[in-house]
Amino acid sequence: MQDNNKKKRLFVLDTNVLIHDPSALFRFSEHDLFVPMVVLEELDNNKKGHSEVSRNARQASRFLDELISNTIPEEILKGLNLSQRICLDEDSEEVLLVSGKLFLQTTQLSTKLPITLPGQKNDNDILGITLALQNNPDLPEVTLVSKDINLRIKAAAIGVQVEDYNNDQVLDDVNLLYSGILNLNESFWDLHDKEVESWTEEGHTFHKITGDEVKKWYPNQIISIGDDQAFEAIVRQNSEAGVIVEQLRQFYSESHNVWGISARNQEQNYALNLLMDPNVDFVSLVGQAGTGKTLLTLAAGLAQVMDEKIYQEIIMTRVTVSVGEDIGFLPGTEEEKMRPWMGALMDNLEVLTENEEAGEWDKQVTSDLLATRIKIRSLNFMRGRTFLNRYIILDEAQNLTSKQMKTLITRAGPGTKIVCLGNLAQIDTPYLTETTSGLTFVVDRFRQWEHSGHVTLKRGERSRLADFAADVL
Repeated sequence: MQDNNKKKRLFVLDTNVLIHDPSALFRFSEHDLFVPMVVLEELDNNKKGHSEVSRNARQASRFLDELISNTIPEEILKGLNLSQRICLDEDSEEVLLVSGKLFLQTTQLSTKLPITLPGQKNDNDILGITLALQNNPDLPEVTLVSKDINLRIKAAAIGVQVEDYNNDQVLDDVNLLYSGILNLNESFWDLHDKEVESWTEEGHTFHKITGDEVKKWYPNQIISIGDDQAFEAIVRQNSEAGVIVEQLRQFYSESHNVWGISARNQEQNYALNLLMDPNVDFVSLVGQAGTGKTLLTLAAGLAQVMDEKIYQEIIMTRVTVSVGEDIGFLPGTEEEKMRPWMGALMDNLEVLTENEEAGEWDKQVTSDLLATRIKIRSLNFMRGRTFLNRYIILDEAQNLTSKQMKTLITRAGPGTKIVCLGNLAQIDTPYLTETTSGLTFVVDRFRQWEHSGHVTLKRGERSRLADFAADVL
């Protein structure tokens, strides 16, 4: 929890905070925590099942059990010492420095709330407990922490100090998100033209540029200089001696396309350069609907799987979050259950395999061949797996939390490339925002890694109707 005020505080945790991030118990630095008994009851009610909510509820309960084990009741009353702990997960150890205490509700705390206060009884109980703690002059400043917007509104209405849990907030404003593209004026050459060294190697043109400004460039960042994009390059190496950039390949023409797909604008060309580069293991593409994220990614995947034989197969997955009403359980195998969620894959495959001159038999053979090289997998079965030499496409990545994103990306074995696609304006997961999405998290964290690249696509290419709707609706 980010807090600029060094004065010690007491935070009351709502259930959704622990379900959203079980390690929240250890993320309040020197401040104390208070967990109402109703929160423990709600954790117990949510612990059954195989969903992310159930797993997090169980993990939160395990953390609490570790804290309370071998502890006598008198110590619980005085507060459980959080001290320094190491939170273990499947893949890493994270050391969290904590000096506060954890208090569990052991006595009845009640404060009369307005009779007309609507809402669930559990929420009102938490509000009443927080209000009672605030009225205790012996306690430090008391604040309720909740991911529930409506609960925060109710708390503010009755005078309860309340905050959102923002420990996982990557940026203060999504407009600050790294775009992957740096547009510079022609005047850049006035200061750096004499400091450029150029050479050609295996058909690729490289330039070495020195100066203070270039030290701020990130690996695999796209550099565009001039109003007409006369110079376009990608950063290959950044060191004290200078920055080495490579001029971009151009995928605009029919003779230089990717699986029949040509770039329709500069951003799509930038994306294809990253997608077709085997030295870039992780690519993230962010953009609104119709910018070509899925089509470009799938075309690049087919080209590298079918033609260049760099990867063995394409694996495509996404979070199964409904936009409307849930259609219920789906029959069949894992792939058959996921197929209704993969409409974007099917639509783009039709475009990529469209051939007016081919007969029905040829089209069926092509479809069957691609089906053997494209696998649809569910995120629910990713734990414990390792993917070798695979081209993994994660669609609708904006609906993933940072923890889910980590779980997936750490599945990658040698020779695997992961491409994350998403539109931060279309988040359907409860308690996630543009600044806390797992997609925002990885874009920000991966920008300094030499084997990752990112492009924000802004120009839609679906149709004039779709472009107009995206602007005015």
